[in-house]
This record gives sequence, C-alpha cells and structure tokens, in this order.
Amino acid sequence: MISTKYFLKGFSAIKGVGSPAIALGASFIAIGALLKNLGFTIQQSIFSTFLTYALPGSLVMAESILIGASLINIFLAVWLVNARLYPMTVALMPLLMHQDQPRWKYYLSCHFIAVSSWLIMKDNYESIEKENRIDFWIGIGVATWSVAIFSTIIGYVASDFLNKDILIGLAIINPIYFICMMVGAMKTFQISLSVILGATLGPIFYFLSAEWCILFGGFIAGTVAFFIGEKNGK
Repeated sequence: MISTKYFLKGFSAIKGVGSPAIALGASFIAIGALLKNLGFTIQQSIFSTFLTYALPGSLVMAESILIGASLINIFLAVWLVNARLYPMTVALMPLLMHQDQPRWKYYLSCHFIAVSSWLIMKDNYESIEKENRIDFWIGIGVATWSVAIFSTIIGYVASDFLNKDILIGLAIINPIYFICMMVGAMKTFQISLSVILGATLGPIFYFLSAEWCILFGGFIAGTVAFFIGEKNGK
C-alpha cells in the first residue's frame, strides 16, 4: 500500500511561491480556454488533461483535431511530443527504485512524470529515505496532476473573460519559468554550455527551418556540450 504519511508529504510539496505548480496551473488555464474555443465540451477538456497531463501534448492534440487529422496521426504526434519525458524518466527512476516496493507503484507513477513534478522531486528527494521516495513521488504527481485538471476547468469556465493576449501570456508562463530554472541550474560546465549553445543555435536554425529549429538547436547544443564536458572531465 501507499504510505499516507509520505504521500501527503509529497502532495504538500507543491505549495510555495516558487513552486512549478503555479506556472503549470497558469498554462492549463490557457489550455482549458483554448479547448473550449475549439469546440470541446468540458467533459472532453477534463478528460484530455486527465489522460495527457502535458502542455505540449494537449496543444498538439487540439491543433491536430482542428485541422482534421486522423486518430492514428494524433496519437503519433502526441506520442512523439511526449517522448521528451523519457530522459526525465531514466534520470528519476533510479532514485526511486527500492526492493521493498511493489512494481505496480512504478508503473502507476510513470503517468505523473512532467517537468513540474520532476523539478519538485529533484529538489526534495535527498531528504526522503529511498524506501519511501516512491510514495512521496506519487503524492507530488497526484498534486500536480490535480492542479492541471482543476486549472483546465477554471480556464474552460472563464474563457469568455480571457482575451487573446491574456491566453498567450498564461501559456508562456510555464516555458519562461523553466528557462529561469535552467539558468539557475547552470552550475556545471556541461549545463552552462548546453544552455548557451541552445539559446544561440535556436535562432540561427530558425532561418534554415522554422519548424525544426528548436529540435536541431537543442540536439546539437546538448550533444556538443556532453562530448566537450566528457572530454574535459567536467
């Protein structure tokens, strides 16, 4: 069973002025309003966040439906967008694994992997005994997941009072927050180099391919930073 003590401890870890959950909630308010404007019912909007629980995935799904894409194309598009969470899973799971915990907890908790919940866990895992981390993580996941669902409902209900500029502002709060977190994490040579190169190469590749500039810039920046860091032992 899930430890109530550590579940509630994880659930309460999202509170605070600097919590990623605030940026997450603001973005999903925009998602809720967008889904209503696209003709989704409130039940469909809630179900979308319930299953997808990822801002880019929800946007891709909504845009794909808008242009009349087939179900298989929507599935593949959302799957490819959410593949970015795989490296987070690889980095996080070794910190949570313990022989005394059943496997079903790890299968269940994979649904909660998102940048916001991942950041909260990375900031707190050292203070939690390893055998209790999975319960703590599930608490964080349920809390951030609930914020996303609740914010979607708020955005859907309040959509008539949110103009285009407000929606754009709410939608970009999350990316701006994570940019600030990345800058704050620039404590090693590799991370610093990858952030600086990514910020430089992204705009350059934009002139070559507006659709692929972020992918190319990020991939090349991260790869170069990794190999240079490994070569110099940093």
